[in-house]
Amino acid sequence: MTAPTITAPQLALARTAADAALAVLPTSRPLAVADPITATADVLAEGQAVTARFSGAATGEVVVVVGQDLADALKESPIGELDLTAAVRPALEAAARVFGPVVLDPGTVMEPGVALSALAAKDDAVAVPLVEGEEIRAVLALALSPWPVEDPAAAAGGVARRAESAPMPMRGGLDMLHDVEMEVSAELGRTRMSVRELLSLTPGAIVELDRAAGSPADLLVNGRLIARGEVVVVDENFGIRITEIVAPGAEG
Repeated sequence: MTAPTITAPQLALARTAADAALAVLPTSRPLAVADPITATADVLAEGQAVTARFSGAATGEVVVVVGQDLADALKESPIGELDLTAAVRPALEAAARVFGPVVLDPGTVMEPGVALSALAAKDDAVAVPLVEGEEIRAVLALALSPWPVEDPAAAAGGVARRAESAPMPMRGGLDMLHDVEMEVSAELGRTRMSVRELLSLTPGAIVELDRAAGSPADLLVNGRLIARGEVVVVDENFGIRITEIVAPGAEG
């Protein structure tokens, strides 16, 4: 079967989406946007993929495949294992916004071959390799139904072509995770109750916690203790003044 031809508008829009995604994609390597190609399951076999559908000004699906270095960095973070979807979501959003105001689904982590194979089964699916030299290190893949029909020069929005653009600066270690959003919560204390006790709670009931009055509150990131501090009021909102940073592994 003959592979579908990538039209000029598709090429321009896919390249623009890749430029937008690469600008916010955490990576430890300096990457550049390569020429768009027809999406196939084997564009990049190693790493992890995050796929999400979007709708609004355009309807379609976007996939970002990241190399194993980012996946490993997220798993081995000093503050615990981080969410790959949260790390890659800014790149998914940036790529989808190229096509206008859209609403993006939360996203799903998949194996690269599975995600790319599902996308390649759609008509006119396009993949844009993100390369270090000649080596593919990440991939942005898109499938729209239908693709917008625009002038390629206007769609590109003046974005320089690969030969004229400089690669993104290298970021290593924690640097490539700095833009990842995380859930931060404060905890005054805990207790254990039976189901009978829970069902007997009424407005005005007092639940005693395992923390003495005046004791520091815990600050948790994704459920992991990272600091302690005292509760304060800031402009009528509660806050925590940090008094202690908890070293990794010393939560107990």
